[in-house]
Amino acid sequence: MTDFVKITRALISVSDKTGLVEFGQFLASQGVEVLSTGGTARTLREAGVAVKDVSEATGFPEMLDGRVKTLHPIIHGGLLGLRDGGAHAAQMAQHGIAPIDLLVVNLYPFESTVAGGAGFDDCIENIDIGGPALIRGAAKNHAFVTVATEMEDLAAIRAEMEANAGATSATLRRRLAAAAYARTAAYDAAISQWFGVQVGEPMPRHLAFGGKRGDLLRYGENPHQAAAFYANGEARPGVASARIVQGKELSYNNLNDTDAAFECVAEFQEPAVAIIKHANPCGVAIGSGLMDAWVKALRCDPVSAFGGIVAVNRPLDPALAEELNKLFLEVVIAPAADEATLAVLGKKKNVRVLLTGGLPDPSALRLTAKTLSGGLLVQSGDNGHVDASALKVVTKRAPSEREMADLLFAFRVAKHVKSNAIVYVKDGATVGVGAGQMSRVDSSRIAARKSADAAEAAGLSEPLAKGSVVASDAFFPFADGLLSAAEAGATAVIQPGGSIRDQEVIDAANAAGLAMVMTGMRHFRH
Repeated sequence: MTDFVKITRALISVSDKTGLVEFGQFLASQGVEVLSTGGTARTLREAGVAVKDVSEATGFPEMLDGRVKTLHPIIHGGLLGLRDGGAHAAQMAQHGIAPIDLLVVNLYPFESTVAGGAGFDDCIENIDIGGPALIRGAAKNHAFVTVATEMEDLAAIRAEMEANAGATSATLRRRLAAAAYARTAAYDAAISQWFGVQVGEPMPRHLAFGGKRGDLLRYGENPHQAAAFYANGEARPGVASARIVQGKELSYNNLNDTDAAFECVAEFQEPAVAIIKHANPCGVAIGSGLMDAWVKALRCDPVSAFGGIVAVNRPLDPALAEELNKLFLEVVIAPAADEATLAVLGKKKNVRVLLTGGLPDPSALRLTAKTLSGGLLVQSGDNGHVDASALKVVTKRAPSEREMADLLFAFRVAKHVKSNAIVYVKDGATVGVGAGQMSRVDSSRIAARKSADAAEAAGLSEPLAKGSVVASDAFFPFADGLLSAAEAGATAVIQPGGSIRDQEVIDAANAAGLAMVMTGMRHFRH
């Protein structure tokens, strides 16, 4: 592959015109002939840059509402032809095909069109056809052609041309070619995923995931692991689209935990606060307002809350901001906050503050993925939800109205706790959480111990779990986990059911005077 290739002819067709005029003027100063189309050509001409229309080069007008303009041998031959003096050069000369040394193309804004909520027909019209074909051709022939798919790449191209008498290096061309294929792959992935949802096939025969890199992170879960964050264009309020108004750079673990916190707090219609540590809730509560919910959530596990993530589902206010400042926190995420509130949070310069502009819809269909050696495990997100009408009372005693409200709250929190999950709740607040244990009875005991520790920290004589209800994310395989909850002071239980020992567990609940309901739905979270 030739090391340096001088750029003498360029094709530019872009929807993002950031820096277009300056780069066009630079190419003109280098004596580069510029081919272009539509709005790009008009913008360059208005800036005084000489431009040749693609239709003039091809002898064919743009047609079919602009769908056909660059799909022509004169253009693709100019990109794909080899310049090493062989048969390609002879054929290009025979057919009057001039080489194109530089391609600058960014694609129709399909991802942003979908994210903006456009209708089906508008989304279809924003699927680029000619652009990906041009990009892939230029990238394949990167031995001779420089290709840019992002306007931010133009600075590197210009720097090399200035340093090398108008030429680019093989190293740059190869790097840009790799980036070009990644861009078209991500673009096609966005289209295929959107189309799959439109036709009711979220799990198609071939599945592609794509995204645009946002931040290169300092490291992954641990310092020896490389990491980056990629946004896939999903129109879902959260960490991907949040405005970061203050604080240090977000880490891999910060992003993961903050997403878990915001998804959890979005489950509730009432004012709610979720405190998350290592992707698990250590306190979740609803209240008459955010302050009431905060006090109740923090009481559940004030020790684990240190260095945690706080999410709220209402605009943050100055009074709560003052309380948050009393605790060391990594991240605070909220739908909104006014300037007075941000001024209060600004007293703690290192805490990251994220504003999302809205809440994610917990019932929306979405895909989640986990990597395995040699493949991906893909599933729809857990948007399952149960209400009182879906519950089956299986014990002699039915839950009271207060117990029923807490049971539903507890089961919704359990959905966001790593399995095996046990959640004690009283008066709309978690009072003990057991997460991620290999045995359900161990989760039950840990949650009970946390409840006792929290009571001691609050100066109370009885564990917080006394008079609570308890939720299990999956069935009790034996009665021991349920009996442990009864010993901790729980009076009612919500669980999916479905064990071959369900009757044994029901009998144990009756013997202990517990009310128990079954959901028929589990919430494993690994």
